[in-house]
Amino acid sequence: MSDSVVVNYKLAKAPIYSHCFSQDRSILALTLNSDCLVFRLIPNGKPQLVATLPDHDKTVTSVDISIHGRIVTCSQDRNAIVWEPLSDGSYKPTLVLLRINRAATCVKWAPSGYKFAVGSSARIIAICYYEQENDWWVSKHIKKPIKSTVNCLSWHPNGIMLACGGTDGYVRAFSGFVKGLDSKEQVSNSPWADKFPFGALIREWYDGAWIHGVAWRGSQEKLAFVTHNGTFNVVDASDEILTAEYPEGLPLTSVVWVNDHEAVCGGFSCHPVLFSEGANGWQFSKNIDKSVASRTPVAASFEGGDDQDENPSFGISALRKFKDLDLKGKVSTQVQECTHENAIMELAPYAESSGNVTEVSSCGLDGKVVIYRV
Repeated sequence: MSDSVVVNYKLAKAPIYSHCFSQDRSILALTLNSDCLVFRLIPNGKPQLVATLPDHDKTVTSVDISIHGRIVTCSQDRNAIVWEPLSDGSYKPTLVLLRINRAATCVKWAPSGYKFAVGSSARIIAICYYEQENDWWVSKHIKKPIKSTVNCLSWHPNGIMLACGGTDGYVRAFSGFVKGLDSKEQVSNSPWADKFPFGALIREWYDGAWIHGVAWRGSQEKLAFVTHNGTFNVVDASDEILTAEYPEGLPLTSVVWVNDHEAVCGGFSCHPVLFSEGANGWQFSKNIDKSVASRTPVAASFEGGDDQDENPSFGISALRKFKDLDLKGKVSTQVQECTHENAIMELAPYAESSGNVTEVSSCGLDGKVVIYRV
């Protein structure tokens, strides 16, 4: 394990597409097939599974936890469910009236915890809030001018502006103002617009490639986004797009601001990368998870056939060895490997100090949740 890795949890034998932590970092929720698993984190111990949230029929695509501890999940079954924590440790599900006819792809709570946004393949963003008299969550739709699947969402710290990115190559910022829930004071003196009626398109930027991740930096009034063609981009209210190329050229799927001049991205290269802003603009800075040298003898990976499931990297390291045999006629005993053995699907801030992120968490197609020191 490299110096930058704080914790490495192998929690599933299937891809984890989304994960999130509670405000006090005591609860971890993650997606697994058609379920959402809830773990309690124990200092210096393995997470304990405390609940399985099973009400979806198809793959759960995204999960998020509000500041009040409510969990929201969305799924390819076109539904979203809000899970209210109860005193006995269980969760009570409440249906959300999304009114969409395609898969729900991403979900994010607003900073207040009283509303959330759901992106979908129906070219719709649903802004959802609770209706007391009927005891359910209702939604208002943002439709125009979205022309394709919404891949990612990010709320501005003011709780009104909502950024989204999708497979039409556009990054857009909309107003998610809900009358009776939000106040105009939240967006007073905003450099982005004077008025914020619900659903108004405030800005849009075209990149051309699929947009996989967006993230606001409220203190700087900047928005970062990452794309399928492996670029990291920053925009502000002046509409100028600053772009930095990722040397490996692989798709980037998620982005987290570390401070005003640094951001961490993750994607298909299996390790997080740091981009920094300097005198020459934004540039690739370094790989955070340095490759680990594995000195395991060749025979060791093939011993004890019944233990293959215990060694999650067996298939990958074996494949690499056969490739070496094919290409070089010999097997390298020193294989360079990252902590993640497959693509990183999502990054999230884990620990902060003075408004800057010091640790980030990641989940990936290898069923792992890893926490990195940045």
